[in-house]
Amino acid sequence: MTDTFAIIPANMRSPWVAGLVGVILLAVIAGVIAAGAAFVVSLRGGSNARFEVSAAGLQLHGDLYGRLLPPSMLEIDSARVVDLNRDRELQPVRRTWGTAMPGYRSGWFALRNGQRALLYVTDPSRIAYVPTRDHYVVMMSVADPGALIASLHRNLDSTVH
Repeated sequence: MTDTFAIIPANMRSPWVAGLVGVILLAVIAGVIAAGAAFVVSLRGGSNARFEVSAAGLQLHGDLYGRLLPPSMLEIDSARVVDLNRDRELQPVRRTWGTAMPGYRSGWFALRNGQRALLYVTDPSRIAYVPTRDHYVVMMSVADPGALIASLHRNLDSTVH
């Protein structure tokens, strides 16, 4: 003689809970993969970022925060060379959406003076500081920040005024 015992039928909520847990796990795994990819892109940006000045404006290349800033958006008359070791009011104090690694900061930061800034900073002593009409500044570490600012004037002065 055989005794058969059936499993207790699952409560209809159980498959939904299992499905929800599965979706959450997939989201976490996807988030880790996305974060890893963003990290790799940022690492590349720290050594491969470039900034192009043309009649079209200032093109930022290199990582997740790249964009074209048209001449009408730039306040090139207020652009200047900055050394964050001396210009303490312009030092980034809080990352709002970006990357902050030793030797490279990119993305959105709040500055000590309260301004919002889009950073591409590897060397705090050599920065081209370019304000925008959209209430933020762009700060880029380049070998010759004065040359970048001169290029902005040479290429964009006639299109801005």
